Amino acid sequence: MRARRIIFALLAVAMIAVMIWRPRLPITVTDSTRAVFAMIDALDSNAVVMISFDHEASSLPEIGPIGAAIADHCFRRGIKVVGLALFSEGNAIGYDLLSRRAIRQGREYGDDWIYLGFRPQYTAAILGMGEDIGEVFATDYLGAPLSRLPLGARVRNYEDIDLVVSVADGSMPTYWIEYAANRYGEKVVAALSAVMVTSFTPYQESGQLAGILTGLKGAAEYEQLLQSPAAGVRGMAAQSAAHVLIALLVLWGNIEAWRSRKRRAA
Repeated sequence: MRARRIIFALLAVAMIAVMIWRPRLPITVTDSTRAVFAMIDALDSNAVVMISFDHEASSLPEIGPIGAAIADHCFRRGIKVVGLALFSEGNAIGYDLLSRRAIRQGREYGDDWIYLGFRPQYTAAILGMGEDIGEVFATDYLGAPLSRLPLGARVRNYEDIDLVVSVADGSMPTYWIEYAANRYGEKVVAALSAVMVTSFTPYQESGQLAGILTGLKGAAEYEQLLQSPAAGVRGMAAQSAAHVLIALLVLWGNIEAWRSRKRRAA
């Protein structure tokens, strides 16, 4: 028990030190992240990107920076953003994230971005938005009629949405693929927690998924492409410090075990 506490204390010290020191570690941008960045960068300033926060609060430290980086990219280029959540826990998180990023980029609610809120029965919600978004979300997150918001009145269904990004820690992108991409031909990108990536790689290789962003590393890569280091880059440095410390502890444990066996044999 004592050794476990010491290990946890060492991990805390290492991660806090890195967060304070903020070293800049080299980050190699993968082709997958570069492709998603280029896809959004190629949209014109009047395009509309739908960002769905399909995750639980426990995943926020890992995939929150991805949502922030994508929102920053869209707002910086003047691309309109429609936010929503198909997981109840992601609802307030998504609104708070978009609000902060929009204020930072000087974007106005109603004209440059709107937030639809949360709907249960995600299959029905995704299919319904393919016909009429206003039928699924009659009002926005704040209770305003969608038809009275300039951007809300403009987007009727997926024909008015250029790209859907599902920020997810589970299988929700599967439903976007099946009911928005395959049914309505909508282009879908999945911003995933790292453990989910292998489950969605076949969808990307078959062309059903337009792109994948991978966990905290994907966020750090995206921030590098934006030339705006933020939570992703800082998180990768802290995560790397924890990995190095754990590797050293494993090495030290094996050396001690070897020395112990040698003493018993002597």
